[in-house]
Amino acid sequence: MNAGGASGVAPHSATATLRYPALFAYGLFGMPLAMAALPLYVHLPKFYGDHLRVPLGALGGVLLLLRLVDGVLDPLLGAWSDRAKSRKRLIALAVPALAIGMAALFTPQVERETALLVWLGIALAVVYFAFSLATINHNAWGAELSTDPVERTRITAVREGLALVGVVLASIAPALMGGNGGEVAGLPRFALAYALLLIICAAITLTAAPAVERVPDGRRFTFADTAAPLANPLFRRLLATFMANGIASAIPATLVLFYIADVLQAEARQGLFLALYFIAGAAGMPLWVKLSARLGKVTAWGVAMVVAIAGFVWAAFLGAGDVSAFAIVCALSGLALGADLALPPSLLADVIGRDGRMHATGTYFGLWTLATKLNLALAAGIALPLLAFLGYTPGARDAAAVHALALTYAAAPCVLKLGAIGALYWFAQHFRDS
Repeated sequence: MNAGGASGVAPHSATATLRYPALFAYGLFGMPLAMAALPLYVHLPKFYGDHLRVPLGALGGVLLLLRLVDGVLDPLLGAWSDRAKSRKRLIALAVPALAIGMAALFTPQVERETALLVWLGIALAVVYFAFSLATINHNAWGAELSTDPVERTRITAVREGLALVGVVLASIAPALMGGNGGEVAGLPRFALAYALLLIICAAITLTAAPAVERVPDGRRFTFADTAAPLANPLFRRLLATFMANGIASAIPATLVLFYIADVLQAEARQGLFLALYFIAGAAGMPLWVKLSARLGKVTAWGVAMVVAIAGFVWAAFLGAGDVSAFAIVCALSGLALGADLALPPSLLADVIGRDGRMHATGTYFGLWTLATKLNLALAAGIALPLLAFLGYTPGARDAAAVHALALTYAAAPCVLKLGAIGALYWFAQHFRDS
């Protein structure tokens, strides 16, 4: 059932239970990784589309192309990582590139439309490469730290909980750093401060977190190795569930700032809304860990999907000034977020280690990261041009355009989430029987 190879982590080499200092040291690096993700996938479209006046159609096309090209590299990076002796070393290589790329991305030194698109493309390519290399190896490292299913959830929950702390910081820091200039002025300052924080957190993780005894894959690399996990039918079913659920989450992530500004007309409160959403996600994380230990990870994830639909669908019917109602939407949908972050990677580790050994962990997580980016690419490359086609532009007050934005932002994701529930049931049947 597992993708084969000489690489692997034997059960006796993985720590059964991590002490809290070691667990914290490992998870800490997830905080700056998440802090990079929020500006990349939430702030970036508005920063270039609204502030720098890059047309949405061209912006969406560039983001789609770069994310697709970037995603193709993820399985290659994953398979290559399985052939390295140390995941820590690969993370150390990625950190400087990520720091420099993020600083360049939000401090463009050009003004014309074409030049901005070129600058965006180069800086974003550097960031994506470094971010992928660091993320794949950090996640694979976590999957290899324990062979116990409950402990795996604990590891991913701590990592993703600290990641949510990073997201909260990223959601409020740009506005605070911008002062009277607001978020637009704060994003460049945030990017520079981010580079320093990234280096500090990486240093702590790489020096204090436990390493895993692993045998690198000694076989000669072939491109076929990158797709080897797809031969595992259980992985294919989990991946389908993850992608359906991920697309449902990616559309709101891409459009949330436009929604707050033009549907609610509450742009000044966007940082508070984002912070509430992610704080609710962090607060709910222990609930999903306990629920998964009692009911099982699959059932707990399904419950979270139902909660997400019930809490989020109402955003399609809100209008200008409905800030209190949207705060409730943020809290309820944020509560479900914790399960989306903690449970799928833990389930993936269970699938990889089904026979008691962790085979090709980096390759699995390379495909997993590719799936994440495909979700985001589809959200940016389809939703933004679609809104432009429907007549929506940033700052629009036309009723039809604003209504199209609201439906695209809220109703469409709920329909997709229903499909994810069906896919999860399909996975559960085979997961139980395999």
